[in-house]
Amino acid sequence: MTPQRVLVTGGSGFIAGHCILQLLDQGYLVRATVRSLSREAAVRSVLADAGMVHDDALTFVAADLTDDAGWAAAVTGVDFVLHVASPVRPGHVEDPDELILPAREGTLRVLRAARDAGVARVVLTSAFHAVGWGHPHDDRVFTEDDWTVVDSPEVDPYGASKTLAERAAWDFVRAEGGTTELVTMLPVAVMGPVLGHDVSGSNLLVKRILDGDMPGFPDLYFPVVDVRDVAAAHILAMTAKDAAGERFLICDGPAIAMKELGAWIRADLGAAAPHVPKRSVPSFVVRAGARFNAELRHIRPELGHVRRPSHDKARDILGWRPRPARDAVVAAARSLVAKGLVR
Repeated sequence: MTPQRVLVTGGSGFIAGHCILQLLDQGYLVRATVRSLSREAAVRSVLADAGMVHDDALTFVAADLTDDAGWAAAVTGVDFVLHVASPVRPGHVEDPDELILPAREGTLRVLRAARDAGVARVVLTSAFHAVGWGHPHDDRVFTEDDWTVVDSPEVDPYGASKTLAERAAWDFVRAEGGTTELVTMLPVAVMGPVLGHDVSGSNLLVKRILDGDMPGFPDLYFPVVDVRDVAAAHILAMTAKDAAGERFLICDGPAIAMKELGAWIRADLGAAAPHVPKRSVPSFVVRAGARFNAELRHIRPELGHVRRPSHDKARDILGWRPRPARDAVVAAARSLVAKGLVR
């Protein structure tokens, strides 16, 4: 029986890399997109360093989210698409369209190509940022029925890009998706083993903690999930019969205090983490500093707010079981130290 072929977009990325590793391990043929084929050797090297098997089953194709060129070839002969690629720049962005337009238009570009090629299913990497922002700061438990309120002042361009791109994807599939099915994945802060020497996404928070970039921990909370579990969820969603047309929150549990993340890192790494802060920064200090500091202004609304996402749907439909959030944080910290990426 001929193995099924999966296209993974953004093949040089953190989540995409872990998806590729697991797909190859499970016997799939994998085609990955990169913006330029000059990146192929570097990506292969990073994946080989991470333990890639069956590297002969991995091929690359050049395709960019901002251009139609290459996408028809990318999806030819493909059974499934994991559309992982998207701009990632949380925080302040001068022009929101720098994130929103490529995220939305790139998603539609991939969906059109997949539909035209008769791809069975596209699994789109959205984010918890498309669910949990712009709502009252209460004790609600977020589910896949919730959507971020994009015109809320607490929603940054990254959150808007994820929300608008996902909504556009569902609108497209309903109106003109043909036989191609869509599933969307909504991971919380993704941490875990670094691939290569590029530190991206929420692993940057672990690096900041290890580097001692802050005098102490503000009263902030982050829901965390391991990148290896995010990749596993994508692959489960790719083939699970009842997953078609569904959104899935990918999380371990409620948000975790930033100071607890630091405590986990200190406890596991010991002398290898000498710069991890031990004290907290009172919220009144953060609020006072926010008058003069743009970064503090960005986090001020989040002080003391614990978001509570539920992964019941992923558990029940996909049979997905995440490892504890602590494993993700510690794995990220260990890999950053091992690769010499900590100051």
